[in-house]
Amino acid sequence: MTTLAYGADKTIGSGADLVYPVPPLNSQRLFYLQRTPNVNTIVYDLNLTNDGKLNVDEPVKAYWIRYAENGQKQDLNYIQRKFAYGLTSKALDNGNYDIRFVSYKKFPLTLMKAGDGKYHIFALIAQKQVMLNRIFVKIDGGSFWLPNVTYVEVKGSDPVTGREIVERFKP
Repeated sequence: MTTLAYGADKTIGSGADLVYPVPPLNSQRLFYLQRTPNVNTIVYDLNLTNDGKLNVDEPVKAYWIRYAENGQKQDLNYIQRKFAYGLTSKALDNGNYDIRFVSYKKFPLTLMKAGDGKYHIFALIAQKQVMLNRIFVKIDGGSFWLPNVTYVEVKGSDPVTGREIVERFKP
């Protein structure tokens, strides 16, 4: 895997013809994913029960914000959940969760509480364990079932310094 890491002075995921909106923050937001060919965004939020506790069976919920349409929220469909943008979760002994994309299990994520006492998704970005904020996938052709992914950029923040960390890789 070839990687390129750099700081916050670079933009990620913006093209000459598309500007990717930042989804509005909420208290359960973990991270979001954007990809070509449109600005529709998949959002990953903490999944809480009605009494405000973590849903241990499905700790992360994913849904679309359909910016290219009317900006409405929409659940992922079955194929998107099971083959593309859905996540799997496995409880770990220490109260954390191993989280993986169904379509790319080689990129481990960890759901755990940070120093602020809140759950965050952590990932290894540029050889640092950081809080994941955003993923951008550049797709150049291919098909629905086998897209040609040119690169993936991941962006997070260092939990100690707050510094933005970005890494680009070809899966």
